[in-house]
Amino acid sequence: MAAGAVRQTLTSFLFEYDTPRIVLIKSRKVGLVNRLVQLAILGYVIGWVFLWEKGYQEMDSVVSSVTTKVKGITMTNTSQLGLRVWDVADYVIPPQGENTLFIMTNLIITLNQTQGYCPELPDETTVCNSSKDCTAGYIGTHSNGVQTGKCREYSGSVKTCEIYAWCPVENDTQLPRPAFLKEAENFTILVKNNIWYPKFNFTKRNILPSISTAHLQSCIYDPQTDPFCPIFRVHQIVEAAGQDFQEMAVEGGVMGVQINWNCDLDKPASACVPKYTFRRLDNKDSDHTVSPGYNFRFAKYYRDASGTDSRMLIKAYGIRFDIMVFGKAGKFDIIPTMINIGSGLALFGVATVLCDFVVLYCMKKRYYYREKKYKYVEDYELGAADTYGTQS
Repeated sequence: MAAGAVRQTLTSFLFEYDTPRIVLIKSRKVGLVNRLVQLAILGYVIGWVFLWEKGYQEMDSVVSSVTTKVKGITMTNTSQLGLRVWDVADYVIPPQGENTLFIMTNLIITLNQTQGYCPELPDETTVCNSSKDCTAGYIGTHSNGVQTGKCREYSGSVKTCEIYAWCPVENDTQLPRPAFLKEAENFTILVKNNIWYPKFNFTKRNILPSISTAHLQSCIYDPQTDPFCPIFRVHQIVEAAGQDFQEMAVEGGVMGVQINWNCDLDKPASACVPKYTFRRLDNKDSDHTVSPGYNFRFAKYYRDASGTDSRMLIKAYGIRFDIMVFGKAGKFDIIPTMINIGSGLALFGVATVLCDFVVLYCMKKRYYYREKKYKYVEDYELGAADTYGTQS
């Protein structure tokens, strides 16, 4: 019996053929469902695929280069450094970066360091009562030098292990508040951005043809009055991201300057313009932030007449500006147009499938409609042979 079922299934698979049958069903419900689904598909194809996503265009991604230039001068007067003017060469480190720019806003400076022996900064691993508490050659994770095995007076009654290092060691526990270079909020940044869409051989720069030399020397970016000026005040960038510059300047941070080039190249080239947005990239606003802000160390080295090396160590806090360029361009092309038209026409088959489901499985007279939709036909040749054989 099992063999007979298998034989029947195999026979049906090999010797039966399904062909579509058109059945005209006069039903208001089914007809309304069919038209609504077709209307929704038509709206999707025209509204979303062609108008919103521009499915008739070939797309390309932007290739970009960025250069920056900072201007601004500030002056400080402290007991450690005296009267001093800070210009671009002092607070822009390094002078040039790849799509990035750092402006120093705060610093801890250690003057006249020379290599020699001095007491380590006090902490739980360096405080000592005698030389027995110190290990010669020991270097901890946060050590400033190599321990010599001696215990020395640090200040007052506090003793720490002696080290061989750049002395005196840096003490970075007292961070200047407000920021040392608080006037940096008035510095300006010129951003030069060149873009290229290789597929369309289209190039442009963010200094638009409408911007003259005189205008470039005096303009400042403003989203309302001058949205295409490529010169930005530092505090405007920070405030546009919802941050307070003076607070951010103390410990530093990372700002993102986003330049968006979305261009419809079916329109004139003058319509392809940049759009600037700003946001803070380091997670300062989270509930738990360990080691906030942005800082690093660098040194300036000197050698006196006797050949002794010395240095000035600077722990620099500041704002790093990451300039990120996004964008895509589109232009009419017959191939994506035909592909999307074909895909849209194929979607109309969804209406037929949905209506068949409603008719054959959801309506009260579904069994009646099934009989009308499906018809079993015997092989005409076999039937004719049987008829002629009977007559003879």
